[in-house]
Amino acid sequence: MRPILLKGHERSITCVVYNRDGDLIFTAAKDGRPTLWLSEDGTRVGTYEVHNGAVWHLDVSWDSKLLVSGSADMHAKVWDVETGSELTTFEHTGSVRNCTFDESGRRILVHCDAFGGLDQNRPPLVSIYENEPMWGDVTSWRRAAQFQLPHPEAGEVKCQLVRWLPLGKQILCAFEDGMMKIMDSMSFSTVKEIQAHDNKIQCLSYNLHQTFLLSASTDHTCKMWDLETWDCVKTYRSDRPLNACVFSPTKEHVLLGGGQDAMSVTTTAGRQGRFETQFYHLAYEEEFGRVKGHFGPINALAISPLGKSYCSGAEDGYIRLHHFDADYLDMKDPVPEDEPAAE
Repeated sequence: MRPILLKGHERSITCVVYNRDGDLIFTAAKDGRPTLWLSEDGTRVGTYEVHNGAVWHLDVSWDSKLLVSGSADMHAKVWDVETGSELTTFEHTGSVRNCTFDESGRRILVHCDAFGGLDQNRPPLVSIYENEPMWGDVTSWRRAAQFQLPHPEAGEVKCQLVRWLPLGKQILCAFEDGMMKIMDSMSFSTVKEIQAHDNKIQCLSYNLHQTFLLSASTDHTCKMWDLETWDCVKTYRSDRPLNACVFSPTKEHVLLGGGQDAMSVTTTAGRQGRFETQFYHLAYEEEFGRVKGHFGPINALAISPLGKSYCSGAEDGYIRLHHFDADYLDMKDPVPEDEPAAE
């Protein structure tokens, strides 16, 4: 597979997202300029101006009309995807780390960090915004709920990721100590706690039908969870800290990315830093392939809804767009042979 290199950012890539139709790619980086690309050939369509800090996360609505981005400038912004115009801004008291639409596209979940030590006026928060009236003015949003998270400056564990769970009745919080908490999206009461990993959880990703969840961690493992029972059904073991994970929508494959910590990259060659995308068989938990190319740790992975291409974004500031070749698309997954019966 020969990649298309998308060079539109000046700093490290933080997030890569396909839209539901798979024809558009949205990318975010520490340069503060969310960017839109065509997935067919990597053409740069434009940028959404402007944030005054690193953009940590972004998400696109199901109909590809709205984009939400969260930044270190303490703002989450909603954009018109087609025109690039800014529709509304949500002001927060700390760096916005996560922002995501629910399945209806009329609710946005926003998570911001604490700011200024133990300042009680700037704690870490989770906020839910609703569009009102329903299906009405997309510039009119109200804060429907808000919840204060554990404060790391008070010796509590920092929340790393916040995501909607399917149907939007619950949210999932992932923490630096590897804990996952399932919380009610209305009352914010804790429904369940799971000690998922031994270290920081860096990525959460659903399968196509939202029946399973992947969690990737710096403890060198990625785990697959049954969303009905919350049992860990598979564990994919890597030789590197993991920052990104994604299900293939068409094959029994899992893609993982990560690598040596970014602070040490300048002293490490690409092969030693382990900056490849790893391919694992979903059921057998075995690695069967790698795609190299980055010269910094992979921070983000995304795969098209049709399973025909994938993107990786890394600390080196590049997005590598790979269109799967015929050898991969036509590949049959081998079934392990039964062991011969003892005579």
